[in-house]
Amino acid sequence: MKFITEFLLNLKHYGLEILPVLVLGFLLSGIFYELVPENIVKKYLIKKNYLTLFIIIIIGMILPICCIGSLPMAVGFRQKGVRLGNILAFLVATPATSVSSILITLKFFGVSFTLYLCLSVIILGFLIGLIGNFLDKTQQSFVDDKLPPTATEFLSKYIPKKTFKQKIFSSLRYAFIYLPKEIGGEILIGIVLASFISSLNIIKIFVENFLQGIYGYLFSVIFGVLMYICSTASVPLVYALNKQGLSIGPSLVLLILGPLTSYATLLVVKKEFGLKVFSIYLVTIILFSLFSGIIFELI
Repeated sequence: MKFITEFLLNLKHYGLEILPVLVLGFLLSGIFYELVPENIVKKYLIKKNYLTLFIIIIIGMILPICCIGSLPMAVGFRQKGVRLGNILAFLVATPATSVSSILITLKFFGVSFTLYLCLSVIILGFLIGLIGNFLDKTQQSFVDDKLPPTATEFLSKYIPKKTFKQKIFSSLRYAFIYLPKEIGGEILIGIVLASFISSLNIIKIFVENFLQGIYGYLFSVIFGVLMYICSTASVPLVYALNKQGLSIGPSLVLLILGPLTSYATLLVVKKEFGLKVFSIYLVTIILFSLFSGIIFELI
């Protein structure tokens, strides 16, 4: 009975926390998909260069949107033909940090830790972006400007352009009808699973008994993957674990890994980009977070 009560409370908490950013993410995705001119998308987002990747990472780090809110935007980007690596970099940078989480991290862990965390996110974004663009190149899934126009593109030149009012309705239809059908189920499953894991007492047992040496890193990987914790909310939680005995390396691993591996994100990545990309995405994040945590603890 106690577990059910805690589960329902956690489910309510996640629902209240996620719903506003999810609506915002859907809305921004709809606006992007319908109102942003195609030539702007092709000019700035489809490019495969280091500057574009860096800009996407910085924008993702600044946006006040968690992983749930970034998912519909990422799907919208993909619908517009944005490169896979750019999308994966966006999915890494957006939930990993935010202005609020950076300020809280600065207060709890200090300047050097905060700067190292931000640098780690930038490097991880670059790494996952380069890998994603390489995979996308081998799959030849992008629209090439040199290819002849499709029948739809040819006929679209002779179709009357939409009025501003029609564009508004079209963007809202895409945001709140198409996207919920496309990824709504995965997001709902992710919220339920996160609430279930949040209601277990096994986390407390690990904290009390198995947080020394390699077990601290093992704990951070397991807890980070199984538990959805947004970047802002994770900081005081990780700080408390650090005070209870979790060393600084595993603490950094948890701050990087936790926000990036929510069930909703992993399910959507698997559905939209396939099992191969999903596997590489997850393994790269885990290995890099471990490497980053170990290096910071050593220095």
